[in-house]
Amino acid sequence: MRLIVGLGNPGRKYENTRHNVGFRAIDYLAREIGTKVEKEKYKALLGEGLVRGEKVILVKPQTFMNLSGEAVAPLAAWYKVNPSEILVLYDDLALEVGKLRIRVKGSHGGHNGMRSLIAHLKTESIPRIRLGIGQAPPEWDVADYVLGSFSSLENKQIEESIIQTGKAVEMILTQGLEKAMSKFN
Repeated sequence: MRLIVGLGNPGRKYENTRHNVGFRAIDYLAREIGTKVEKEKYKALLGEGLVRGEKVILVKPQTFMNLSGEAVAPLAAWYKVNPSEILVLYDDLALEVGKLRIRVKGSHGGHNGMRSLIAHLKTESIPRIRLGIGQAPPEWDVADYVLGSFSSLENKQIEESIIQTGKAVEMILTQGLEKAMSKFN
């Protein structure tokens, strides 16, 4: 069993912001496996399903980004899942819009959602897929940028990267992280 966690902020206000690409990726995966992410448990919305025969729990923390670990750590304990069996999907300013990076572990890289997960799970060994949202223009405040919407061109690029994320998740589950890293990075 795997927990697949998309990071984002709850509420309609944040639905289509750059910071919510993790939630969008979870919604895409839910549609692909025919489930809904609506069961409430430990400050998160959950959906259960199978990906190529492996049980997955899709997770959208409802704690706001900076407190994501408060939802994920209790879920990991409840489902008896090690941090290495969690896969986190989230936005990354350091990558161009639409690019993906898969990592087995690493620091939070300035991302407050990952900072919270690392603090609550007490390890940096948390597999992740970073979805590029591009750098904030120099005149923009970073918080305003990540809480802003994509242009129509960027939105098309993000939709394609979410589809690629779905393929990467399937490959991670069936062939492992290393194989997925060699194909998608």
